[in-house]
Amino acid sequence: MRLGIDLGGTKIEIIALDEQGSELLRRRVYTPQGDYLGTVMAVAGLVEAAEDELGRRGSVGIGIPGAESLATGLIKNANSTCLIGKPLRRDLQALLQREVRLANDANCFALSEAIDGSGRDAATVFGVILGTGVGGGIVVQQQVLVGANAIAGEWGHNPLPGLDERDLPAPECYCGRQGCVEAYLSGPALSADHARHTGTQLDAATIARRAAQDDAACLATLERYEKRLARALAGVINILDPEVIVFGGGLSNMQRLYRNLPERCAPHVFSDTFATRFLPPTHGDSSGVRGAAWLWH
Repeated sequence: MRLGIDLGGTKIEIIALDEQGSELLRRRVYTPQGDYLGTVMAVAGLVEAAEDELGRRGSVGIGIPGAESLATGLIKNANSTCLIGKPLRRDLQALLQREVRLANDANCFALSEAIDGSGRDAATVFGVILGTGVGGGIVVQQQVLVGANAIAGEWGHNPLPGLDERDLPAPECYCGRQGCVEAYLSGPALSADHARHTGTQLDAATIARRAAQDDAACLATLERYEKRLARALAGVINILDPEVIVFGGGLSNMQRLYRNLPERCAPHVFSDTFATRFLPPTHGDSSGVRGAAWLWH
């Protein structure tokens, strides 16, 4: 049995998968806000309760909104700031009395979709998160690529390429830089771009809905968004050349992305053909927690 845990900023979810990947159990609790010890105990409690209910012991994989430093073993780059600088894996291994595998939540999303999701037939999968933030994960031959600095797939903090007057001034990113991909392509960034051009504050879901109803201003906002997304992904494709790019996060629900991106992306890719497929996730919001379980694949 494989146990996967998605350790998010607002909720902690656990899933149990059998040997074939079928779901046996799923539970969730609220994340103790700003409380590291409470968070560790909540994770351990979910594992113990799941094993008691199912009557057997499982392997444990955890997806986190950050990464584990390869130098220190401490958590870094986490938007759940109470985790930063803490030995999360070591503490959980001590509580659970077994090895625990830890990975970035975007890596878990990509792994889930590569093993038994939309990228199951692809040798190389790039999993893209387009939501409150912008993240990514790389899976090659059904194995997560971590990288020498544990940041493989973090395309959201590269500069957006090909800036023109519509992209300026470059927005500030929470990481301290300006003009990051995330600062243009997250859900809040889409909303902010619409407000800059129209003076009207709408959330991303409303913009998408009104565009589907042929609202001219919202259509123009999504056209700017798609062109930026295409340029940003072309940079990834020119380096990684994945067979499949799977989208996750709230913005992945915009069906027009899958229709429009191949044509918008192809002119920026250094090739005479364009074969990369853009696909929605098979497992939707469940991919992160499923991928955490598949860390023991």
